[in-house]
Amino acid sequence: MNLIDANVIIRYLLRDIEDQYLRASQAIDLGCCTTTEVLAEVVYVLMKVYKIPRPDIAIALFSLLKEVQIENGIAVIFAINLFKDSSLDFVDCLLISYNNVLGQHIISFDKKLVSRLL
Repeated sequence: MNLIDANVIIRYLLRDIEDQYLRASQAIDLGCCTTTEVLAEVVYVLMKVYKIPRPDIAIALFSLLKEVQIENGIAVIFAINLFKDSSLDFVDCLLISYNNVLGQHIISFDKKLVSRLL
């Protein structure tokens, strides 16, 4: 299975460069996966470069995850929902999700993050 990077995902979601969108779409149709690190980069680029609102980013990621495999999918979905409804960074949402959904103990000095841990 092919692993796709943030550039492929961004071109697929934005469909702003047609030839790259078509290549990205073909790769996704053939079956591929990505990582949470890549998703974090996608979120950052969509927010900071393209100024896309959190709810729209969440909708796009939910749609993407119907087509692209990712490890710890349930935790990632939890993190996307948390991100959509909060002011937390996406990486913090992932960490909270790893704690609250997967039971991984998180150690942090970030009071905002720690307050969300179970």
